[in-house]
Amino acid sequence: MNSHQKPRQSWAGLFNISFGFFGIQIGFALQNANMSRVFQSLGSAIDDLPALWVAAPLTGLLVQPIIGHLSDRTWLGKLGRRRPYFLLGAVLAALSLFLMPLSEVLIMAAVLLWVLDASLNISMEPFRAFVGDMLGKEQHTAGYAVQTAFIGAGAVMGSIIPEVMTWLGVANIAPDGGIPDSVKYAFWIGGAALFLAVFWTVLTTKEYSPAQMATFGQGAGAADAGQPVRALASKSYLNCGIWVIAGAIVAFAVQAFALQKEVYLLGALLAAYGILSAIAISMAKQGNTTGMLTSIVGDFSGMPEIMKKLAVVQFFSWSALFIMWINTTPVVTQYVFGSTDTGSAAYNEGANWVGWLFATYNGVAAIAALTLLPLMARKFGKAKTHMFGLLCGAAGYASFFFIRDPQLLLISEIGIGIAWASILAMPYAILASSLPQAKLGVYMGLFNVFIVVPQLLVATVMGSIMIMFFPDEPIWTMAFAAGTLIVAALAMMRVDVPGETV
Repeated sequence: MNSHQKPRQSWAGLFNISFGFFGIQIGFALQNANMSRVFQSLGSAIDDLPALWVAAPLTGLLVQPIIGHLSDRTWLGKLGRRRPYFLLGAVLAALSLFLMPLSEVLIMAAVLLWVLDASLNISMEPFRAFVGDMLGKEQHTAGYAVQTAFIGAGAVMGSIIPEVMTWLGVANIAPDGGIPDSVKYAFWIGGAALFLAVFWTVLTTKEYSPAQMATFGQGAGAADAGQPVRALASKSYLNCGIWVIAGAIVAFAVQAFALQKEVYLLGALLAAYGILSAIAISMAKQGNTTGMLTSIVGDFSGMPEIMKKLAVVQFFSWSALFIMWINTTPVVTQYVFGSTDTGSAAYNEGANWVGWLFATYNGVAAIAALTLLPLMARKFGKAKTHMFGLLCGAAGYASFFFIRDPQLLLISEIGIGIAWASILAMPYAILASSLPQAKLGVYMGLFNVFIVVPQLLVATVMGSIMIMFFPDEPIWTMAFAAGTLIVAALAMMRVDVPGETV
């Protein structure tokens, strides 16, 4: 059967497809820029921050492949395939953002961070596949560029809301030492904006039905859909045992080297993956090729080669980003504003300035995604463009060692913003035409594993490294961030983009 081309989307269509991501990123920005502040305001020490942040990446690790797998197989009539997950996640995330600033104890804030991150992931994961569903290959780059621009714009709004509240006279210091009113109002406004933006995409888009996707040559029943699971049936259990042993070694190292207790989580995850892989292989050998576990494990082990190479780049890129999100507030408040007292005016002024720094790099990202990066990609190719972006980010992180003027830190954020735009757009633009379209949701979810795993490593291992070698000196986290982006840029040298000769 001859396949038809998907209709080209106008700029209004591209806007509607990705506008919901604007709201989702407001939620992520509020989380990233303010959760360390919330935790510290409720009594957390700096050394405990990574452990409290563990919930967020762990949730993404579990949720994204599952949601991707389910959304590939969902069709709810007029509501569609991906949009039910947009809506469910938006409702739960908005509720979490409303409740978060009402936290009176640390454990409540930690639990709500877990719920918030799960909800944001439920909404976010299908948006990556949504671009592929709705656009032809010739518009993939434009689609992800628009999505990245909305990510940047949403992050700007989410980052500056606390400062805007302060300008409007809302208290920036809580008299009882708790969460300031400026942060409370920011979370409530952000929750409303998130829901409305996602609801806009749900109302203004119409997904292609399974029958229509089949006419595009992208039906869910593609002939090779079950191949990765069939390949799983031929695998041995040796690798499964290696994963379990690796987990046991990590657990032993916690005791042997007096590492932070949260490192146990890393060992548990390694062992759990080995056990789940063994179960999936056993199920596949018995002929069960339709279950969620066998499908996800099979697809993970059968990733396209270019996806495996980009996974290495993602791993190191997102290690740097997570280091930044956890540690920028402690670094800026301690080294630039000279205070570690969460109840002081200087600390809270510095924490608000972090919001402006985050707004700057996100604003730069929104502009770079639509201007600089497409221009460079056409002239130098996507791989070299991504290398350039990553090196810009490394320079931005390294500059934190030398700059003590808060205004000059805005220059640092320009480099970070270019890197952020490239990280959000280039890998997906490279992958868009390489992945099996019938399994786009699960592959996008599995690709995000390489966003989540480095975050878990940072959250579990970075604390031990800092306590062991750089106690009470969070500035050194920026050296790690710069170094990992340099490694990511070098890893891009292994990526050959199909059809790219520049």
